[in-house]
Amino acid sequence: MGDDMSVNKGKITSVSGSVVNVSFKGELPAIFDALKVQNLTLEVQGYVNSSTVKTLAMGSTQGLARGMDVQSLGHPIEVPVGSKVLGRMFDALGNPIDNKAAPKTTLRSIHAAPKPLSKLDVSNKIFITGIKAIDLLAPMERGGKAGLFGGAGVGKTVLITEMINNMVGRYEGVSIFAGVGERSREGAQLYTEMQLAGVLPKTVMVFGQMNEAPGVRFRVALSALTMAEYFRDHEKKDVLLLVDNIFRFIQAGAEVSVSLGQIPSRVGYQPSLGTDIADLEERISSTKDAAITSIQAVYVPADDFTDPSAVHTFQHLSSTIVLSRNRAAQGLYPALDPLQSNSNMLTPLIVGERHYRIATEVRRTLAQYEELKDIIAMLGFDELPEKDQTTVLTARKLERFLTQPFFTTYQFTNMQGRSVDLKETLDGCERILSGEFNDYAEDDFFMVGTIEEAIKKHKNKGHK
Repeated sequence: MGDDMSVNKGKITSVSGSVVNVSFKGELPAIFDALKVQNLTLEVQGYVNSSTVKTLAMGSTQGLARGMDVQSLGHPIEVPVGSKVLGRMFDALGNPIDNKAAPKTTLRSIHAAPKPLSKLDVSNKIFITGIKAIDLLAPMERGGKAGLFGGAGVGKTVLITEMINNMVGRYEGVSIFAGVGERSREGAQLYTEMQLAGVLPKTVMVFGQMNEAPGVRFRVALSALTMAEYFRDHEKKDVLLLVDNIFRFIQAGAEVSVSLGQIPSRVGYQPSLGTDIADLEERISSTKDAAITSIQAVYVPADDFTDPSAVHTFQHLSSTIVLSRNRAAQGLYPALDPLQSNSNMLTPLIVGERHYRIATEVRRTLAQYEELKDIIAMLGFDELPEKDQTTVLTARKLERFLTQPFFTTYQFTNMQGRSVDLKETLDGCERILSGEFNDYAEDDFFMVGTIEEAIKKHKNKGHK
């Protein structure tokens, strides 16, 4: 964004938190245009009167004073796009934050309209992740949006890093990570982990950290999405867009809305909550050449799924991956809740009769086990009828078979990661359901990849 001396100039008339009012003598800048005062970027949000605009600061307003000169750039905030941004880390305004020089490449506005319906590809293709529990019970749509729901500390970020690792391995695509309101430690840790895992050269990271102005946290997801759209539309590459965390995007929007003087709606969220989420989500789509598939971590306030932020996010998702604190406490990772997680893709027409039948059978067995838990707690396992005892033992084997070691956690667990093909997952579950492994211990199925590994583990214990 070069400084052009012929560009419209204005003066600051008031500063209130992140909101800066600027008056112009000539023509007023358009909504969402970027303004510059010293090294700070402002974004036009509305008009106060015929000569003054209300702007949102993309950074700290400390040091600003009335009467300071402001320059209108004549265009919205722009970020670098193209292959030169791969392997790099940027802030919401497209400035590099990895101590390397800015890439010499094309710039794109972060505000864009969604693709028209005529350009969209609506074929129902499955996006294989290599993670058994997801591919079986909540298959993701290529070009769709998957929500990762869960409270704090149940493994959302670990699951996201594993997906990035598997995207590089399975698809010749690129991954774009948007850290919305991330802790700075998490950002630095993720960067290092990706370097160690060797996935950084195919990844772009865009961060708006927790301590930054609400405007930055509110725009960082759009900056990452703009880079993703360029890869999809111009380089015809499949993109995995990861947003961690969509709730903090909503939270930043609520802060921005209060700063701009809008009256909050239910539970204190911004009145434009639905529109804010839709503006972001509707741009994530798949065209005939390539797709943007998105995985969004969604923090659920107080594990309350009726919270407006969770409800509005649900409407856009094609699959829902719910992580359960109860399963995390039992050490069953990924801590996916098999009864709450679901997907629009899980129909016989899309995944096929066999996949649908096995997934339904697995879910039914686990649901029956859930119902029997109270009886076991009161009377004990031995008091159950033999049929129910078999159901419980099968369910516990399935629970353990749906765990697997991750590549990205090797340094913590010393267990080599596994990426499992969908066919292997279906075969394994089908054989457990058929009763073939009734004489195996539950532990044989814990943290393995394919069913062959479970058989090998069983034999290594001295069984035939």
